[in-house]
Amino acid sequence: MLETLEECRRVLNASNSRESAELLSMVILDVRMKLKGIDDADLKALCDEMLRSAASDPLSPSKQTQDQPRRPLLRVVK
Repeated sequence: MLETLEECRRVLNASNSRESAELLSMVILDVRMKLKGIDDADLKALCDEMLRSAASDPLSPSKQTQDQPRRPLLRVVK
């Protein structure tokens, strides 16, 4: 099922349907969370911790240059 969803997301990205692809990414994340037994409270705790870490990061977004890509706050791992 995940492979099918991932393929649909690739097709949406290729056809410049960014909003639909992003919505599908959220569905994929939800399915992965259920498969791994991660609940909403765990995800919220992770996001809160990552936001705290980003806030204490010495490079604020206003100081970053175009040569330094912004670090993602959340990354989905297969």
